[in-house]
Amino acid sequence: MGLPAHGKDIFPVEVTNISAHGFWILYGERELFLPFDEFPWFKDKPVKSILYVVELTPGHFYWPDMDVDLSVDIIEHPYRFPLKAETEVR
Repeated sequence: MGLPAHGKDIFPVEVTNISAHGFWILYGERELFLPFDEFPWFKDKPVKSILYVVELTPGHFYWPDMDVDLSVDIIEHPYRFPLKAETEVR
């Protein structure tokens, strides 16, 4: 009788650090930085809302508390995706 096969990682994506300039997420063996200048939706949010991130599909992350979803491609190349939602209601 052997051990069962290993399953999927419990934490495939994890926020590892938050600074005044942005935050880092660890995805597999990669660490990605999300500067607040490029991703303003996160700037004044509570830490617990930034930390609560799930991977919807491989390389596609979702922050349920803020209803924000981003892909690795958007994070690594924000200049390719110039449209940004406004962070305040006018």
